Amino acid sequence: MRKLTIVKVGGEILDDAEKLTVFLHDFSKIEGSKILVHGGGKVATQLANKLGVNTEMIEGRRITNEETLPIAVMVYAGLINKKVVAQLQTNGCDALGLCGADGRLIKTVKRSTALLDYGFVGDCTDESINVSRLQQLLDLGFCPVFSAITVDDQGQLLNTNADTIASCLSIALSGIYNVSLMYCFEHSGVLKDVQDAQSLIPIVDDMLIETLKETGVITKGMLPKIENAMKAAHLGVTEVWIRSYESLNKLNCGTRIQ
Repeated sequence: MRKLTIVKVGGEILDDAEKLTVFLHDFSKIEGSKILVHGGGKVATQLANKLGVNTEMIEGRRITNEETLPIAVMVYAGLINKKVVAQLQTNGCDALGLCGADGRLIKTVKRSTALLDYGFVGDCTDESINVSRLQQLLDLGFCPVFSAITVDDQGQLLNTNADTIASCLSIALSGIYNVSLMYCFEHSGVLKDVQDAQSLIPIVDDMLIETLKETGVITKGMLPKIENAMKAAHLGVTEVWIRSYESLNKLNCGTRIQ
């Protein structure tokens, strides 16, 4: 099978022009088929604050109501997506900026409100990814760049966690590609102590992950990242890494998920 590299970038990288430039330059150098998934950084929160709209986060996930959904769509699928695509083009990468609604490439379902109402938030299913259409884009030489906006059967736009989208894409495409999934952010990987860059944990498995959760090492925004990385590793994705944006093209750097 052909190799496919799927990279999710987020955290401080999207908010730092210099770091983003370095990351996108390195991403453009990845050989073969590739897909980039990005979050929203702090821009959506900053814009919401300017507009007087309250932002609420629970375990790293944003509550998206009628006021915050338009902000998420504008920032994620608009400003950030096109900014990333434009920079990739200058690096010779034929990027195509997309959200899940485009070509119905990523169809999700609105999250259940049984336990907690997250608002207009989407969850992936086993049928979420339009594999055949996405393969056509890859065969044409395009590099899809996905924002964290998806769509349901009724055409409702939904804010969907970017870590989840990356995992969902990697699992769906692992049947026809040899998929390498990388979560890139400002740290070198999963750290025992977030203040100590030398405390990298090179390999994690289910048992260790549970221990790290119980001891408070993995909290907040790292929770969805770890959970989605573990899911991908268990469901056929060849390799899954959490690593620094600076080590994107380096071998055996970061934390490997088993």
